[in-house]
Amino acid sequence: MNLMISITMIYLALPIILTMLNYWFTLTKPNNEKLSPYECGFDPLKTTRPPFSIRFFLSSNPIPPLWPEIALLLPLPWAIQLPHPIYTFIWAFIIMLLLTLGLLYEWTQGGLEWAE
Repeated sequence: MNLMISITMIYLALPIILTMLNYWFTLTKPNNEKLSPYECGFDPLKTTRPPFSIRFFLSSNPIPPLWPEIALLLPLPWAIQLPHPIYTFIWAFIIMLLLTLGLLYEWTQGGLEWAE
């Protein structure tokens, strides 16, 4: 139990020490740009119109749902060594079928068309 207490104390003390060192030793030179509420580079008093097309957001929308499927399909070559590899292939087929149906749905709805 003594080892667990020591590890816990180190895990609690180390972030506090590093935070204090960062607070004490950083050079802060505030200016008007850093003190303004908008640090993104846009002037809050000018137009609120976005600088690029909404198509940029629509093209990046289908990508994050693909990440879990990639993570599920990545171990497929190793999964064929399981006692019942047919179950692995059935699940992989279901995942690929859902991806294909989603792509077809987006295609038919016009989500992949850039020119109107």
